[in-house]
Amino acid sequence: MATPSQPETRVPANDNEDPTSKMSFFDHLVELRQRILYSVIAIGGGLCVGLYFADDAFLILAKPMQAALREAKLADKLIYTSPLGPIQLYITVGLYLGFVLASPFVLHQVWLFLAPGLYRHERRSVLTFMLSSIFLFLAGTAFGYFVLLPMTLSFLVSIPGPFTAMISINDYFDMILVILLGLGVVFQLPILVFFLTLFRIVTPAFLWNNFRYAVLVIAILAAVVTPTTDILTMVIFMAPMLALYVLSIGVSALVVRKRQAEAGEASAGAGAGTVVIAISVLGAGAAALLWAGQHFGWWRLLR
Repeated sequence: MATPSQPETRVPANDNEDPTSKMSFFDHLVELRQRILYSVIAIGGGLCVGLYFADDAFLILAKPMQAALREAKLADKLIYTSPLGPIQLYITVGLYLGFVLASPFVLHQVWLFLAPGLYRHERRSVLTFMLSSIFLFLAGTAFGYFVLLPMTLSFLVSIPGPFTAMISINDYFDMILVILLGLGVVFQLPILVFFLTLFRIVTPAFLWNNFRYAVLVIAILAAVVTPTTDILTMVIFMAPMLALYVLSIGVSALVVRKRQAEAGEASAGAGAGTVVIAISVLGAGAAALLWAGQHFGWWRLLR
């Protein structure tokens, strides 16, 4: 006669620890305090490093703008309109750079605090989704920096009229911050759809049946966001958006299939996260290819 399977027990993140050991509420508070303290120290160190390299970081961020100005036969110098403008810019860039540099360590501290209280399969799922979300965010910012920004800036500085471009460093930084962070958030669509499907809010059939409306919305958005009126520029913007939508349908279908197979939502989380990572790599490669085409000019032959 088959014996009933034993329920899965929670195991610590460190396999060398005693699986039966338990932490009291006070111990959890002490652990939380320690992780927060380490995170604050890391953020402080990151801010110091970020402020030191703020000049170099802004030079990298300014390259698309300078390239657009040179293409328009204009001086590739940015201006500031107040005596404190450069100082404010360097402080702002340094703060953002510091948080970016410290974020891996902070996420690691969050993971060390959460992992001991999770089942083994839960740890795999959470870790997979953390990596997937980070990778998708980086893919979105890369698409914005290498593809969307150069096209947008080239159009904006070449608008004909009785005026010339004088770009403020603070206004330019605010603009690229909105674009890069916005695209990083938009690229989280597969993650959002996974959870909506997990909670039975959307289904793959719903997403597929409304695909034509998604194409229409993306096309309208591309027409509004992209500065030029040629079809190729719109396609370049629409391609990753449509790829994200199709990827979201695949992730949703994977969740439903796993649920129907009674494999558990934890397995669905791990499988969907793996798909997200794989397609993210392809998306990043496509963004790099589009940037190479924009940089070397091969797609101009298609116009």
